[in-house]
Amino acid sequence: MGLGAYWSALSYRARPSLSPCPRPVFPSSLLNQKKRLRILSPPLPQLRARTLTAAGLGVRTRVPVHITSKTRTVTGCGNLRNWEWGWRQAAKKMNNLSFSELCCLFCCPPCPGKIASKLAFLPPDPTYTLMCDESGSRWTLHLSERADWQYSSREKDAIECFMTRTSRGNRIACMFVRCSPNAKYTLLFSHGNAVDLGQMSSFYIGLGSRINCNIFSYDYSGYGTSSGKPTEKNLYADIDAAWIALRTRYGIRPENVIIYGQSIGTVPSVDLAARYESAAVILHSPLTSGMRVAFPDTKKTYCFDAFPNIDKISKITSPVLIIHGTEDEVIDFSHGLALFERCQRPVEPLWVEGAGHNDVELYGQYLERLKQFVSQELVNL
Repeated sequence: MGLGAYWSALSYRARPSLSPCPRPVFPSSLLNQKKRLRILSPPLPQLRARTLTAAGLGVRTRVPVHITSKTRTVTGCGNLRNWEWGWRQAAKKMNNLSFSELCCLFCCPPCPGKIASKLAFLPPDPTYTLMCDESGSRWTLHLSERADWQYSSREKDAIECFMTRTSRGNRIACMFVRCSPNAKYTLLFSHGNAVDLGQMSSFYIGLGSRINCNIFSYDYSGYGTSSGKPTEKNLYADIDAAWIALRTRYGIRPENVIIYGQSIGTVPSVDLAARYESAAVILHSPLTSGMRVAFPDTKKTYCFDAFPNIDKISKITSPVLIIHGTEDEVIDFSHGLALFERCQRPVEPLWVEGAGHNDVELYGQYLERLKQFVSQELVNL
């Protein structure tokens, strides 16, 4: 049975409810406060974990499903169990902070950027290593069991990995997945939180082969085998280094690059797309800004706000496709709508009815919309 047939069977919309983009980690001294910031941790429905086999994209995951749902075979990308753990741990800590305490964290010294880093990033333990040969020119990818590799060793050998240096001095891991020899477009993919290249590699092969695109991805500073620490400034330097490597190492022109960002990955993607024109931009479960995620009633961007996508997206001159689940429990659906309204060249968005933050890929519309956008719409734009 093909991928489309599997995903068509998902019309009932089974919905995992936990996020692949975990909530921030706060200093331990603040965790004993009794006040709770309920808007940052909406009540979770009663869940029980059931094993769902994710076919088609070659990923097998243990996904939390609403207790009233039936066990089904689903298709999508995986390692949701790592995302689930990160969300649970960070949400517990976030719940113990009051509004005033969060404002203090954002506004007080030493540096809002460093505070934002503590709030936003949760790199997992590395699921892969890169071994360099004697010549120093070829790197071999070795995956751990936690990477959940679902393909043959021959397909893994076809993945090219290397390290490159950013303008801030960090060395980041890069991965080029040549899914189709005749592909016109290459996705510059910035992944979500709490995952690394090892965990995403199976998904990249499955996605790229089905939408006829090659995929180039990278690990943020402090993720996987990349050096340094994850910060907002490093995010921007990381994607700049990836952009340069994609163009110089592989000779791929900007008009053949689709900038794709998922969740926290939309932050560097929007920043890059606002400065360079490309074939298109795809924003998957994007956020408007850090403060607007924490405090939904925020109407303007403050000087201490982090990740201000809302102020940059109007500078993007390339076509923009926005994908968002209508029941996203981490980054509210309103963020996708707000960004869509600010786009210079928006295309028809994909609002996935009933989808949350980390299960959009499980819906048939996701793959169908990407295929249509890449193979049909971009030709006429």
